[in-house]
Amino acid sequence: MLLAIDTGNTNVKFALVNDAGEIVQRWRIATDARRTADEYAVWLDQLIQMAGFHRADVKAVIIATVVPRALHNLQLLATRYFGCEALVAGRGSVGWGIQLRVAEPHAVGADRAVNAIAAHSLADGHKIVISFGTATTFDHVGPDGSYRGGSIAPGVNLSLDALYAAAAMLPRIAIEPPPNESVIGTTTVGQMQIGIYWGYVAMIEGILARMKAEIGEPVSVIATGGLAILFQQHGHLFDRVEPDLTLRGLALLYRNRDINS
Repeated sequence: MLLAIDTGNTNVKFALVNDAGEIVQRWRIATDARRTADEYAVWLDQLIQMAGFHRADVKAVIIATVVPRALHNLQLLATRYFGCEALVAGRGSVGWGIQLRVAEPHAVGADRAVNAIAAHSLADGHKIVISFGTATTFDHVGPDGSYRGGSIAPGVNLSLDALYAAAAMLPRIAIEPPPNESVIGTTTVGQMQIGIYWGYVAMIEGILARMKAEIGEPVSVIATGGLAILFQQHGHLFDRVEPDLTLRGLALLYRNRDINS
């Protein structure tokens, strides 16, 4: 069994992947670059057992990270507690296997490259991947699976935190869809929910429209990330929502590692 680890700026996601490439269990923990391999092991070992598996079932580990300082302890987790050397996405035998057709290929986040790989396995033609995380990213994946660039916007929660921190009279609120489609709120909290939620819907619509016009051919839109479900009710935005897109991409990278090297 494969342990796939996706280290984002906000959360670290772990998934057990069986020999058929299917995710059979997943967990997440807040990202903390100071967290030690021992801490990860105590937490993860209990969850693996609660799911009906054993640590010995894990024969390989693959990691994608956008937090370089967290990588060492995750690699140590693999060697010390799973008895294997962790594979790192984009390095060595797990090269991308796709072209990064951008001006600075070395600067492409591992999560975005892995998402491109997974998206290419799910749809033909041009794809746009929208990932809702610490940042909200829009990525263009070509018909050949190549990563062709995109755009980066502040994430939903990041925008909310900035609003709360900078405005003394505004409360901290959770992001959630407003109760109706009105954009004229009558309470402070209601107005904040409207501004954040419908503001993001408008941004998504606007950037998608511009990207599709620039691509000039039919496009499939795939959404991922923990907050994608918030916008899923607007069926016109996405063709599909894949919460595990990055983890699926890691599983594909592992399966194709000899081909990509």
